Amino acid sequence: MRTHRLAIIFFVVLVDMLSFSVVLPLLPYLAKSLDASLVQIGLLTAMYPLAQFFGAPVLGRLSDRYGRKPILLISISGTVLGFIVLATAQLLPVLFLGRLLDGLTGGNISVAQAYISDVTTAEDRGKALGLIGAAFGLGFILGPVTGALLSDYSYAAPAWAGAIFAISNLILVATMLPESLSAEDKARLAARPRKGFELSALFEALGHFRVGPLLGIRFATGISFGLFEAGFSLWALSAIGLTARTNGFMLAYVGVLSVIIQAFVIGRVTKRWSDDGLLLTSLIIAAAGLTAWGFVNNVPALIVIMPALSYGLAVSNTVSTSALTKAVHHDEVGGILGLSQSISSLTRIPAAFIPGFLLQYSYVWSPGVVAGVITAGTALYAAKVLCWKPGQGACAEEAL
Repeated sequence: MRTHRLAIIFFVVLVDMLSFSVVLPLLPYLAKSLDASLVQIGLLTAMYPLAQFFGAPVLGRLSDRYGRKPILLISISGTVLGFIVLATAQLLPVLFLGRLLDGLTGGNISVAQAYISDVTTAEDRGKALGLIGAAFGLGFILGPVTGALLSDYSYAAPAWAGAIFAISNLILVATMLPESLSAEDKARLAARPRKGFELSALFEALGHFRVGPLLGIRFATGISFGLFEAGFSLWALSAIGLTARTNGFMLAYVGVLSVIIQAFVIGRVTKRWSDDGLLLTSLIIAAAGLTAWGFVNNVPALIVIMPALSYGLAVSNTVSTSALTKAVHHDEVGGILGLSQSISSLTRIPAAFIPGFLLQYSYVWSPGVVAGVITAGTALYAAKVLCWKPGQGACAEEAL
Protein backbone atom coordinates (compact mmCIF):
# COMPACT_ATOMS: atom_id res chain seq x y z
CA MET A 1 0.00 0.00 0.00
CA ARG A 2 1.46 3.42 -0.99
CA THR A 3 0.97 5.23 2.31
CA HIS A 4 2.05 8.73 1.24
CA ARG A 5 -0.44 8.74 -1.63
CA LEU A 6 -3.22 7.53 0.64
CA ALA A 7 -2.38 10.28 3.12
CA ILE A 8 -2.75 12.91 0.38
CA ILE A 9 -6.05 11.43 -0.80
CA PHE A 10 -7.26 11.36 2.82
CA PHE A 11 -6.51 15.07 3.15
CA VAL A 12 -8.09 15.82 -0.24
CA VAL A 13 -11.34 14.12 0.82
CA LEU A 14 -11.21 15.72 4.28
CA VAL A 15 -10.88 19.22 2.83
CA ASP A 16 -13.56 18.41 0.24
CA MET A 17 -15.95 17.40 3.02
CA LEU A 18 -15.03 20.50 5.02
CA SER A 19 -15.79 22.75 2.06
CA PHE A 20 -19.12 20.96 1.56
CA SER A 21 -20.25 20.66 5.17
CA VAL A 22 -19.15 24.13 6.27
CA VAL A 23 -21.95 25.67 4.22
CA LEU A 24 -24.57 22.91 4.42
CA PRO A 25 -26.20 23.86 7.77
CA LEU A 26 -26.34 27.54 6.78
CA LEU A 27 -27.78 27.04 3.29
CA PRO A 28 -31.45 27.33 4.35
CA TYR A 29 -30.70 30.59 6.19
CA LEU A 30 -28.82 31.99 3.22
CA ALA A 31 -31.76 31.09 0.96
CA LYS A 32 -34.24 32.56 3.44
CA SER A 33 -32.31 35.85 3.39
CA LEU A 34 -33.09 35.95 -0.33
CA ASP A 35 -36.82 35.44 0.37
CA ALA A 36 -36.93 31.76 -0.60
CA SER A 37 -40.05 29.82 0.34
CA LEU A 38 -39.89 26.49 2.17
CA VAL A 39 -40.57 24.67 -1.09
CA GLN A 40 -37.77 26.56 -2.81
CA ILE A 41 -35.38 25.75 0.04
CA GLY A 42 -36.25 22.07 -0.39
CA LEU A 43 -35.56 22.30 -4.11
CA LEU A 44 -32.28 24.10 -3.41
CA THR A 45 -31.24 21.28 -1.06
CA ALA A 46 -32.06 18.73 -3.75
CA MET A 47 -30.18 20.63 -6.47
CA TYR A 48 -26.73 19.42 -5.41
CA PRO A 49 -27.47 15.66 -5.40
CA LEU A 50 -29.55 16.00 -8.58
CA ALA A 51 -26.66 17.66 -10.43
CA GLN A 52 -24.21 15.17 -8.93
CA PHE A 53 -26.33 12.30 -10.25
CA PHE A 54 -25.54 13.39 -13.80
CA GLY A 55 -22.02 14.69 -13.19
CA ALA A 56 -20.43 11.84 -11.21
CA PRO A 57 -20.44 9.18 -13.97
CA VAL A 58 -18.98 11.65 -16.45
CA LEU A 59 -16.12 12.49 -14.11
CA GLY A 60 -15.54 8.82 -13.33
CA ARG A 61 -15.36 7.76 -16.97
CA LEU A 62 -13.21 10.75 -17.93
CA SER A 63 -10.80 9.78 -15.17
CA ASP A 64 -10.55 6.30 -16.72
CA ARG A 65 -9.64 7.91 -20.02
CA TYR A 66 -7.45 10.88 -19.08
CA GLY A 67 -6.20 9.97 -15.62
CA ARG A 68 -7.31 10.65 -12.05
CA LYS A 69 -5.26 13.78 -11.35
CA PRO A 70 -6.49 16.05 -14.18
CA ILE A 71 -10.14 15.20 -13.44
CA LEU A 72 -9.59 15.90 -9.75
CA LEU A 73 -8.16 19.30 -10.70
CA ILE A 74 -11.11 20.09 -12.97
CA SER A 75 -13.71 19.00 -10.41
CA ILE A 76 -12.11 20.93 -7.54
CA SER A 77 -11.91 24.03 -9.75
CA GLY A 78 -15.65 23.70 -10.33
CA THR A 79 -16.21 23.51 -6.58
CA VAL A 80 -14.21 26.72 -6.08
CA LEU A 81 -16.32 28.47 -8.71
CA GLY A 82 -19.55 27.15 -7.22
CA PHE A 83 -18.69 28.49 -3.77
CA ILE A 84 -17.70 31.90 -5.13
CA VAL A 85 -21.07 32.11 -6.91
CA LEU A 86 -22.78 31.04 -3.68
CA ALA A 87 -20.96 33.64 -1.58
CA THR A 88 -21.72 36.52 -3.95
CA ALA A 89 -25.31 35.56 -4.81
CA GLN A 90 -27.81 38.40 -4.43
CA LEU A 91 -30.62 36.68 -6.28
CA LEU A 92 -32.20 33.28 -5.64
CA PRO A 93 -31.60 31.94 -9.19
CA VAL A 94 -27.89 32.68 -8.76
CA LEU A 95 -27.95 30.64 -5.54
CA PHE A 96 -29.39 27.72 -7.50
CA LEU A 97 -26.64 28.19 -10.11
CA GLY A 98 -23.97 27.91 -7.42
CA ARG A 99 -25.37 24.61 -6.13
CA LEU A 100 -25.73 23.34 -9.71
CA LEU A 101 -22.07 24.07 -10.50
CA ASP A 102 -20.86 22.45 -7.29
CA GLY A 103 -23.09 19.41 -7.82
CA LEU A 104 -21.96 18.81 -11.41
CA THR A 105 -18.33 18.78 -10.32
CA GLY A 106 -18.99 17.17 -6.93
CA GLY A 107 -18.36 13.62 -8.08
CA ASN A 108 -14.67 13.82 -7.29
CA ILE A 109 -15.14 11.41 -4.38
CA SER A 110 -15.64 8.62 -6.92
CA VAL A 111 -12.41 9.71 -8.63
CA ALA A 112 -10.62 9.63 -5.26
CA GLN A 113 -12.01 6.13 -4.68
CA ALA A 114 -10.77 5.08 -8.13
CA TYR A 115 -7.33 6.48 -7.27
CA ILE A 116 -7.25 4.35 -4.13
CA SER A 117 -8.24 1.32 -6.20
CA ASP A 118 -5.29 2.05 -8.52
CA VAL A 119 -2.69 2.10 -5.76
CA THR A 120 -3.91 -0.68 -3.44
CA THR A 121 -4.22 -4.43 -3.62
CA ALA A 122 -7.58 -6.17 -3.28
CA GLU A 123 -6.61 -7.27 0.24
CA ASP A 124 -5.85 -3.72 1.43
CA ARG A 125 -8.60 -1.92 -0.47
CA GLY A 126 -11.29 -2.18 2.19
CA LYS A 127 -9.02 -0.63 4.79
CA ALA A 128 -7.89 2.11 2.38
CA LEU A 129 -11.45 2.98 1.40
CA GLY A 130 -12.23 3.12 5.11
CA LEU A 131 -9.88 6.12 5.26
CA ILE A 132 -12.24 7.97 2.94
CA GLY A 133 -15.07 7.21 5.34
CA ALA A 134 -12.94 8.50 8.21
CA ALA A 135 -12.28 11.71 6.26
CA PHE A 136 -16.04 12.01 5.69
CA GLY A 137 -16.73 11.66 9.40
CA LEU A 138 -14.01 14.10 10.47
CA GLY A 139 -15.13 16.61 7.85
CA PHE A 140 -18.70 16.45 9.10
CA ILE A 141 -17.50 17.02 12.67
CA LEU A 142 -15.42 20.09 11.88
CA GLY A 143 -17.39 21.60 8.98
CA PRO A 144 -20.74 22.40 10.63
CA VAL A 145 -19.01 23.82 13.71
CA THR A 146 -16.84 26.06 11.54
CA GLY A 147 -19.88 27.15 9.53
CA ALA A 148 -21.86 27.96 12.67
CA LEU A 149 -19.03 30.15 14.03
CA LEU A 150 -18.55 31.96 10.73
CA SER A 151 -22.28 32.66 10.42
CA ASP A 152 -21.87 35.21 13.22
CA TYR A 153 -20.19 37.42 10.61
CA SER A 154 -22.49 36.72 7.66
CA TYR A 155 -24.30 33.89 5.91
CA ALA A 156 -21.87 34.28 3.01
CA ALA A 157 -18.79 33.77 5.19
CA PRO A 158 -19.10 29.94 5.29
CA ALA A 159 -19.26 29.90 1.48
CA TRP A 160 -16.05 31.93 1.29
CA ALA A 161 -14.49 29.47 3.73
CA GLY A 162 -15.61 26.61 1.49
CA ALA A 163 -13.94 28.33 -1.48
CA ILE A 164 -10.69 28.74 0.50
CA PHE A 165 -10.73 25.08 1.56
CA ALA A 166 -11.28 24.04 -2.05
CA ILE A 167 -8.43 26.25 -3.29
CA SER A 168 -6.09 24.60 -0.77
CA ASN A 169 -7.24 21.27 -2.16
CA LEU A 170 -6.49 22.41 -5.69
CA ILE A 171 -2.95 23.41 -4.72
CA LEU A 172 -2.35 20.14 -2.86
CA VAL A 173 -3.44 17.96 -5.78
CA ALA A 174 -1.55 20.05 -8.36
CA THR A 175 1.74 20.04 -6.46
CA MET A 176 1.90 16.82 -4.43
CA LEU A 177 -0.36 14.11 -5.88
CA PRO A 178 1.19 11.93 -8.61
CA GLU A 179 -0.97 10.37 -11.31
CA SER A 180 -2.03 6.82 -10.42
CA LEU A 181 -2.51 5.57 -14.00
CA SER A 182 0.58 4.73 -16.02
CA ALA A 183 1.16 6.00 -19.55
CA GLU A 184 0.30 2.51 -20.82
CA ASP A 185 -2.98 2.54 -18.87
CA LYS A 186 -4.00 5.91 -20.31
CA ALA A 187 -3.01 4.89 -23.85
CA ARG A 188 -5.10 1.74 -23.59
CA LEU A 189 -8.04 3.55 -22.06
CA ALA A 190 -7.86 6.31 -24.69
CA ALA A 191 -8.69 3.71 -27.33
CA ARG A 192 -11.98 2.87 -25.66
CA PRO A 193 -15.19 4.65 -26.73
CA ARG A 194 -15.80 7.78 -24.69
CA LYS A 195 -18.86 7.57 -22.48
CA GLY A 196 -20.56 10.01 -20.16
CA PHE A 197 -23.81 9.56 -18.36
CA GLU A 198 -25.76 6.97 -20.33
CA LEU A 199 -28.78 4.94 -19.36
CA SER A 200 -27.34 2.11 -21.42
CA ALA A 201 -24.26 2.07 -19.19
CA LEU A 202 -26.51 1.90 -16.12
CA PHE A 203 -28.60 -0.92 -17.59
CA GLU A 204 -25.45 -2.78 -18.59
CA ALA A 205 -24.11 -2.48 -15.05
CA LEU A 206 -27.43 -3.60 -13.55
CA GLY A 207 -27.36 -6.66 -15.80
CA HIS A 208 -23.99 -7.78 -14.46
CA PHE A 209 -24.47 -10.77 -12.12
CA ARG A 210 -22.30 -9.20 -9.42
CA VAL A 211 -22.46 -5.44 -10.02
CA GLY A 212 -26.26 -5.35 -10.46
CA PRO A 213 -27.09 -6.69 -6.98
CA LEU A 214 -24.47 -4.47 -5.36
CA LEU A 215 -25.90 -1.36 -7.06
CA GLY A 216 -29.39 -2.45 -5.98
CA ILE A 217 -28.14 -2.67 -2.41
CA ARG A 218 -26.55 0.77 -2.73
CA PHE A 219 -29.85 2.19 -3.96
CA ALA A 220 -31.92 0.73 -1.12
CA THR A 221 -29.46 1.68 1.59
CA GLY A 222 -29.12 5.13 0.05
CA ILE A 223 -32.82 5.63 0.75
CA SER A 224 -32.86 4.11 4.24
CA PHE A 225 -29.61 5.64 5.42
CA GLY A 226 -30.61 8.95 3.85
CA LEU A 227 -33.75 8.97 5.99
CA PHE A 228 -31.53 8.92 9.07
CA GLU A 229 -29.02 11.49 7.80
CA ALA A 230 -31.61 13.95 6.50
CA GLY A 231 -34.26 13.35 9.17
CA PHE A 232 -32.27 13.12 12.39
CA SER A 233 -32.40 16.82 13.28
CA LEU A 234 -36.12 17.10 12.53
CA TRP A 235 -36.79 13.92 14.53
CA ALA A 236 -34.66 15.13 17.46
CA LEU A 237 -36.74 18.29 17.69
CA SER A 238 -40.13 16.59 17.23
CA ALA A 239 -39.62 13.39 19.24
CA ILE A 240 -37.41 14.30 22.20
CA GLY A 241 -37.18 18.08 22.01
CA LEU A 242 -33.43 18.42 21.62
CA THR A 243 -32.10 21.96 21.55
CA ALA A 244 -29.91 23.04 18.65
CA ARG A 245 -26.88 22.91 20.97
CA THR A 246 -27.59 19.34 22.15
CA ASN A 247 -28.39 18.25 18.63
CA GLY A 248 -25.04 19.62 17.46
CA PHE A 249 -23.19 17.68 20.15
CA MET A 250 -25.08 14.51 19.21
CA LEU A 251 -24.17 14.88 15.54
CA ALA A 252 -20.55 15.44 16.56
CA TYR A 253 -20.75 12.23 18.61
CA VAL A 254 -21.99 10.35 15.54
CA GLY A 255 -19.14 11.83 13.51
CA VAL A 256 -16.56 10.74 16.09
CA LEU A 257 -17.98 7.20 16.07
CA SER A 258 -17.79 7.14 12.28
CA VAL A 259 -14.14 8.22 12.33
CA ILE A 260 -13.22 5.55 14.88
CA ILE A 261 -15.01 2.79 12.97
CA GLN A 262 -13.66 3.80 9.57
CA ALA A 263 -10.09 4.36 10.76
CA PHE A 264 -9.60 1.52 13.25
CA VAL A 265 -12.32 -1.12 12.83
CA ILE A 266 -12.98 -1.63 9.13
CA GLY A 267 -9.40 -2.51 8.25
CA ARG A 268 -9.42 -5.31 10.82
CA VAL A 269 -12.80 -6.82 9.97
CA THR A 270 -12.20 -6.76 6.20
CA LYS A 271 -9.05 -8.84 6.68
CA ARG A 272 -10.90 -11.42 8.76
CA TRP A 273 -14.24 -11.84 6.94
CA SER A 274 -15.45 -11.81 3.33
CA ASP A 275 -17.05 -8.72 1.78
CA ASP A 276 -20.40 -10.46 1.42
CA GLY A 277 -20.42 -11.72 5.00
CA LEU A 278 -19.59 -8.27 6.35
CA LEU A 279 -22.16 -6.63 4.08
CA LEU A 280 -24.94 -8.92 5.26
CA THR A 281 -24.16 -8.65 8.97
CA SER A 282 -23.68 -4.87 8.85
CA LEU A 283 -27.04 -4.47 7.10
CA ILE A 284 -28.71 -6.52 9.84
CA ILE A 285 -27.06 -4.39 12.53
CA ALA A 286 -28.04 -1.19 10.70
CA ALA A 287 -31.66 -2.37 10.38
CA ALA A 288 -31.86 -3.08 14.11
CA GLY A 289 -30.23 0.26 14.96
CA LEU A 290 -32.49 2.29 12.69
CA THR A 291 -35.62 0.64 14.07
CA ALA A 292 -34.44 1.19 17.65
CA TRP A 293 -33.74 4.84 16.81
CA GLY A 294 -37.41 5.32 15.95
CA PHE A 295 -38.50 4.34 19.46
CA VAL A 296 -35.83 6.16 21.47
CA ASN A 297 -37.32 8.78 23.79
CA ASN A 298 -34.29 10.17 25.66
CA VAL A 299 -30.68 11.18 25.11
CA PRO A 300 -29.01 8.39 27.17
CA ALA A 301 -30.78 5.71 25.11
CA LEU A 302 -29.75 7.51 21.93
CA ILE A 303 -26.12 7.52 23.05
CA VAL A 304 -26.31 3.77 23.72
CA ILE A 305 -27.67 2.76 20.30
CA MET A 306 -25.46 5.04 18.21
CA PRO A 307 -22.28 2.88 18.19
CA ALA A 308 -24.12 -0.11 16.70
CA LEU A 309 -26.03 2.09 14.25
CA SER A 310 -22.84 3.88 13.19
CA TYR A 311 -21.08 0.54 12.70
CA GLY A 312 -23.87 -0.80 10.51
CA LEU A 313 -23.99 2.33 8.34
CA ALA A 314 -20.23 2.76 7.99
CA VAL A 315 -19.30 -0.87 7.32
CA SER A 316 -22.06 -1.55 4.81
CA ASN A 317 -21.22 1.59 2.81
CA THR A 318 -17.48 0.92 2.75
CA VAL A 319 -17.70 -2.81 2.06
CA SER A 320 -20.22 -2.40 -0.77
CA THR A 321 -17.90 0.14 -2.42
CA SER A 322 -14.92 -2.18 -2.02
CA ALA A 323 -16.92 -5.09 -3.47
CA LEU A 324 -17.86 -3.01 -6.51
CA THR A 325 -14.21 -2.25 -7.30
CA LYS A 326 -13.43 -5.97 -7.22
CA ALA A 327 -16.39 -6.92 -9.43
CA VAL A 328 -15.21 -5.13 -12.59
CA HIS A 329 -12.06 -4.91 -14.66
CA HIS A 330 -9.53 -2.36 -13.45
CA ASP A 331 -10.19 -0.19 -16.50
CA GLU A 332 -13.86 0.18 -15.50
CA VAL A 333 -13.40 1.07 -11.83
CA GLY A 334 -13.79 4.83 -12.31
CA GLY A 335 -16.96 4.44 -14.36
CA ILE A 336 -18.63 1.96 -12.00
CA LEU A 337 -17.84 4.09 -8.94
CA GLY A 338 -19.26 7.08 -10.79
CA LEU A 339 -22.48 5.16 -11.40
CA SER A 340 -22.54 4.14 -7.74
CA GLN A 341 -22.18 7.74 -6.63
CA SER A 342 -24.90 8.79 -9.06
CA ILE A 343 -27.25 6.26 -7.47
CA SER A 344 -26.33 7.53 -4.02
CA SER A 345 -26.96 11.10 -5.16
CA LEU A 346 -30.32 10.11 -6.65
CA THR A 347 -31.46 8.58 -3.36
CA ARG A 348 -30.62 11.76 -1.45
CA ILE A 349 -33.30 13.63 -3.38
CA PRO A 350 -36.36 11.80 -1.94
CA ALA A 351 -34.52 11.21 1.36
CA ALA A 352 -34.44 14.99 1.85
CA PHE A 353 -38.26 15.23 1.75
CA ILE A 354 -39.58 11.96 3.23
CA PRO A 355 -38.68 12.50 6.93
CA GLY A 356 -40.54 15.80 7.17
CA PHE A 357 -43.59 14.27 5.50
CA LEU A 358 -43.57 11.28 7.86
CA LEU A 359 -43.10 13.43 10.97
CA GLN A 360 -45.90 15.77 9.96
CA TYR A 361 -48.48 13.22 8.85
CA SER A 362 -47.51 10.06 10.76
CA TYR A 363 -45.83 9.16 14.08
CA VAL A 364 -42.48 10.31 15.48
CA TRP A 365 -41.17 6.76 15.26
CA SER A 366 -42.06 6.37 11.58
CA PRO A 367 -38.75 7.59 10.01
CA GLY A 368 -36.76 5.06 12.04
CA VAL A 369 -39.15 2.20 11.42
CA VAL A 370 -39.44 2.89 7.69
CA ALA A 371 -35.64 3.09 7.39
CA GLY A 372 -35.25 -0.08 9.46
CA VAL A 373 -37.76 -2.04 7.39
CA ILE A 374 -36.11 -0.97 4.12
CA THR A 375 -32.69 -1.98 5.45
CA ALA A 376 -33.97 -5.32 6.76
CA GLY A 377 -35.47 -6.04 3.35
CA THR A 378 -32.15 -5.13 1.77
CA ALA A 379 -30.38 -7.61 4.06
CA LEU A 380 -32.76 -10.36 2.95
CA TYR A 381 -32.14 -9.42 -0.67
CA ALA A 382 -28.37 -9.45 -0.10
CA ALA A 383 -28.55 -12.89 1.52
CA LYS A 384 -30.36 -14.22 -1.54
CA VAL A 385 -28.53 -12.60 -4.46
CA LEU A 386 -25.01 -12.74 -3.05
CA CYS A 387 -25.46 -16.40 -2.04
CA TRP A 388 -23.67 -15.87 1.27
CA LYS A 389 -23.66 -18.85 3.60
CA PRO A 390 -21.91 -19.11 6.98
CA GLY A 391 -18.52 -20.76 6.59
CA GLN A 392 -18.75 -20.94 2.79
CA GLY A 393 -18.22 -17.37 1.60
CA ALA A 394 -19.97 -15.96 -1.44
CA CYS A 395 -20.64 -18.09 -4.48
CA ALA A 396 -20.80 -15.02 -6.74
CA GLU A 397 -17.40 -13.86 -5.52
CA GLU A 398 -15.90 -17.30 -5.97
CA ALA A 399 -17.26 -17.43 -9.51
CA LEU A 400 -15.12 -14.43 -10.43
